[in-house]
Amino acid sequence: MVGRRWWWAATPLAAMPLLAAGAVPPAVPKPAAFARCASCHSTTKGGSADIGPNLYGVVGSKAGSRPGYDYSPALKASGVTWSKATIAAFIANPQAVAHGTQMPNPGISNPADREAIAAWLATLK
Repeated sequence: MVGRRWWWAATPLAAMPLLAAGAVPPAVPKPAAFARCASCHSTTKGGSADIGPNLYGVVGSKAGSRPGYDYSPALKASGVTWSKATIAAFIANPQAVAHGTQMPNPGISNPADREAIAAWLATLK
């Protein structure tokens, strides 16, 4: 295309981040949208529950089964195993996933925010 500049054509190769062979890519950064969740949930390894349960290592666990928090009967009975998809669905509409859950959040409407939060939580292991 004549007259059109592409970022890669205008960017010096030295300015592009490269990973050395065997290097580990940077971790997924904590999304800004998680600030809303952080008011109730901690995410540190071995951290205690706050108003809500600690979310470190939540992906792969059964809903309502992690020690250190008094879950609602609705969440315990939900049968949900946390994955990126189930987390995204839950933070979209907690009551639709586990009707009667104690989580007071009405849901996060932005799909990109939900996906970013779920993807970041999946890295905490």
